[in-house]
Amino acid sequence: MGMELGNCPRCGKLFAKNFRDICPSCIKDIEAEYEKCLKYLREEKSATIQEVHEATGVSIRQITKFIKEGRISIANNPNMMYPCEVCGVLIRDGNMCDSCRARLTRDLNSALKEDTSRRNESGEKSGSGAYSAIDKFRSPQ
Repeated sequence: MGMELGNCPRCGKLFAKNFRDICPSCIKDIEAEYEKCLKYLREEKSATIQEVHEATGVSIRQITKFIKEGRISIANNPNMMYPCEVCGVLIRDGNMCDSCRARLTRDLNSALKEDTSRRNESGEKSGSGAYSAIDKFRSPQ
């Protein structure tokens, strides 16, 4: 079994891939950033993500990643929130704010209704597809 080489998505350097998809140098950098965040949050429990970013120089994206990985606990830091992946409003859990989640649900339900009504207009049964095509060729029992 040969050694798999790849480019680090963070810095672009060529490295021998092992258990992680980033190079050892970037792993060290990320760990140093994590320690900076942790140290700052120990001193400033009421800090926001913006304040942590400004005080440590660690990107909001990386701080968000630490939170989502469970490395930074927002339970112990009442003002710590991270951006919704859709609109950027600050949230404390999940990937989306309630507003974006509701809009996504509404859009999915609307698309489902449109699809159902289009099938009904064209005379398709909701169960049409491969199985109903096979049923057409079966002899009645």
